[in-house]
Amino acid sequence: MNKKIILGAFALSITCFFQVQAADLAGRWKTIDDKTGYARAEVLISKLKDGSYTGKIVKVHAIPNRTAIDHCDKCEGKLKNAPLIGLPIFSGFHQDDENKNEYVNGKVIDPLTGNVYQGKGQLNARGNVLTLRGYLGTTLLGRTVSWIRID
Repeated sequence: MNKKIILGAFALSITCFFQVQAADLAGRWKTIDDKTGYARAEVLISKLKDGSYTGKIVKVHAIPNRTAIDHCDKCEGKLKNAPLIGLPIFSGFHQDDENKNEYVNGKVIDPLTGNVYQGKGQLNARGNVLTLRGYLGTTLLGRTVSWIRID
């Protein structure tokens, strides 16, 4: 009887450990175009020493019947005409202190428009879907962008 209780407690502690770990954004993600539903790019997100997350494009997917782009023609400043591979499009996100599956105070660059959005993200309970909402100034965008974990 004691062995069953000990094994049950051990299994529960391991489950809790993995649930806590699921809230980490670090890894490889596939970005999904909100208008077409097609994968647009793969982004590698890394956690920095200060606890913030940064991400760069590591692979670009073409959307059928659309002209493929390989440079950020509409980006501004030092990112103007930068190649998409290696482009830092995700930065500054921090895990929220109150909700461990929410990430706040970040920025996302849309290489198609060159817009830089203030954003926040919500990671689902399984840790495999990141839903981002972007803001231009104080205006919430009327759409949601999903990123799917692929590693």
